[in-house]
Amino acid sequence: MDDFAVYALFGVNGSPQRLLSADGSSRVRVAVPPSVRQVVLFSSGKWGQRICVNAELNDAERIPITIGKLTPYNKCLSWEQWEEETWTDSVTLIVTLEGGSLMKDDWSDPELILAVKEYTPKDTVAPLTAREGVGKRKRGHISDNCSDENKVTKRGEENMCLNGSMEKTTPVRKAKGPTKVGQKLFTSGKETTRTKGAANGAEEVQGIVGRTPLQSASRAKSRQAKTPTQAAPLVSPSGRWGQTLCPIDAQTAILIGGQGARMHFCKDPMWKLCTEDMSWVTAETLAEGPTPEARIGHTAIYDPDSKRIFVFGGSKNKKWFNDVHILDTQSWKWTMVEAQGKVPPLAYHSCSMFRGELFVLGGVFPRPNPEPDGCSDSLYIFDPHLSIWYEPIVTGDKPSPRSGHSACVMQERKIYVFGGWDTPVCYNDMYMLDLGLMEFSAVKTTGKAPSPRSWHGSVVLSDTKFLIHGGYNGNNALSDTFVFDIDTNSWTELMLPQLSVPRAGHCIITMETAGCHRFSEEDEDVDMDAGLVSRTLLVFGGGDNEGNFYSDLMTVSVEELLSAI
Repeated sequence: MDDFAVYALFGVNGSPQRLLSADGSSRVRVAVPPSVRQVVLFSSGKWGQRICVNAELNDAERIPITIGKLTPYNKCLSWEQWEEETWTDSVTLIVTLEGGSLMKDDWSDPELILAVKEYTPKDTVAPLTAREGVGKRKRGHISDNCSDENKVTKRGEENMCLNGSMEKTTPVRKAKGPTKVGQKLFTSGKETTRTKGAANGAEEVQGIVGRTPLQSASRAKSRQAKTPTQAAPLVSPSGRWGQTLCPIDAQTAILIGGQGARMHFCKDPMWKLCTEDMSWVTAETLAEGPTPEARIGHTAIYDPDSKRIFVFGGSKNKKWFNDVHILDTQSWKWTMVEAQGKVPPLAYHSCSMFRGELFVLGGVFPRPNPEPDGCSDSLYIFDPHLSIWYEPIVTGDKPSPRSGHSACVMQERKIYVFGGWDTPVCYNDMYMLDLGLMEFSAVKTTGKAPSPRSWHGSVVLSDTKFLIHGGYNGNNALSDTFVFDIDTNSWTELMLPQLSVPRAGHCIITMETAGCHRFSEEDEDVDMDAGLVSRTLLVFGGGDNEGNFYSDLMTVSVEELLSAI
């Protein structure tokens, strides 16, 4: 059948129900029966000019539990109650079409309200109820008053961003400052993995196995909030943390994934950044093929030889990933690799590329599944040519198990590993992996070293220097900046007003920007060790553990950084 339609399957025993069709509304709201613990949404027929179908599962207060999006290349979504801790008995599914309206008269397009009957063998047809009148969904305000007894943290939860007000992102091209949302990103690192506790709207207990902050298992019943509708399409990414930002050429970077306010995975998971005018373009619908499922704590790395981005691992609520997705930036097509060999599901690991292979070190893994219960100290290598994982033989003094650390490839022969944490320790030590000898060694540093931290940002500045900024120390987000020189093994702290905002779980890259001059070897008066003077440092996203998630894009001249050392 060629006619476009969107269907939903409520529960394993239910029959598909048509929600959107060629002669129906472009917005539908369905009350999910209390007995239903699984919802599957899928499309059928030709998409034509239609862009996407947005879907939300909301609780009784119309606060999203989870979100998703159907596209011409991702035609099915599924949700299960045991994967969504905030799933209640009063769940509503809202489905909205964007682009290519299904209505003949788009100006009189109301929201259609459907009802789903409880499944019985004799009656599987869901009757239609009366149409709701034309109008916009009412706006509401999120209450910040949450009682302690309604906020309980369960052991082993991850991907956690604590409850508070909704995100306040203003849809503008360039944010002049941090975009705020009222929920805490991290909590105190003093509790162990076995800790359970209660918290208010400003603080919540967290077990720290080098994993993400803990999630609230229930919402305050006194909250009278409703999710505000989006007034206009975003022209810049929403505030988030745990995402990746991957440069693919001199002026282009790709943003993938992340989690924002109220533990919600971003509705806008993929963006393209153009540094010529610092503009953002939504990129989710630009690529064909199966897109990676929403996640945080993954890694994305670009191979300039094959012009492909490799996305590995990460987690979503209690789902853990060890899949490899590849985005070909020439054909703009996603593929999922069926790899041989074994690699555990990992999040908050590091991933470095050397001679076309991916070097994955450390990270959090579930033990037993799906609870995170430990950090890894293993090194895994993925060979894209053979689509195989293997563990190399390494010698020397290797780093202890950890997650949330950083890894910088220097001079195409060494990987420098800094920081991270594992219960109950947060690290500020440095290790170096010699890629020729496959030998680890501890690096003895001089100068004022960064304090112990994880989820910090790092980036290579030159052949001999890399930068560390921000992070989380178990109690607070940090705002300090340090540069490490591999020639002298020395740290230098920098005072930069552009990087004075505390943040963790953010991204840092270097790219060329408009108006920059590229120096050549013929320029006699140029210090070639500072050969990145034509480049700019860009910092995006993260959170500050005080209820703020950022969508700002901060820039600092690499020349300014190097001259300050």
